[in-house]
Amino acid sequence: MNEGFLKVFKNMDKYDSTHPFKAWLRTIMVNTAISYYRKHKKHHEDMISLEDAPCPGFDEDIVSQITADEILQLVQGIKPIYKNVFLLYVVDGYNHREIADLLQINEATVRSHYVRARARLQHLIKQHYPHLFPSDWGIKSFKSNEN
Repeated sequence: MNEGFLKVFKNMDKYDSTHPFKAWLRTIMVNTAISYYRKHKKHHEDMISLEDAPCPGFDEDIVSQITADEILQLVQGIKPIYKNVFLLYVVDGYNHREIADLLQINEATVRSHYVRARARLQHLIKQHYPHLFPSDWGIKSFKSNEN
């Protein structure tokens, strides 16, 4: 994100005021994220751990009890490749095919990364906001429901 803003500030003289600033900013930020991903993709493993498995019975109403800033803070705890796909899909509104084209990866891989990002975010919400969950919704029931 810092790298993207640095590019914006360095290139303010190249901004064409006849076009919307938001679109120009978004393009720079998305392209910076894609460049970062391509540069670092060999360092990311695609193995899913137990804690990244989807949380069974996760109630989407729980998310409505958390502020957007708190959710964005939790998103920072997701692996960069998963986070990039998640943000492009959820925040920027790209569909899986568009993300696959942008990142030059298979569409099925995009879907997998999105599912893993979502599962990791669910885990982080459970970890940071345990008071939002019923007392019997713990790791024990999580493991037993996985099979």
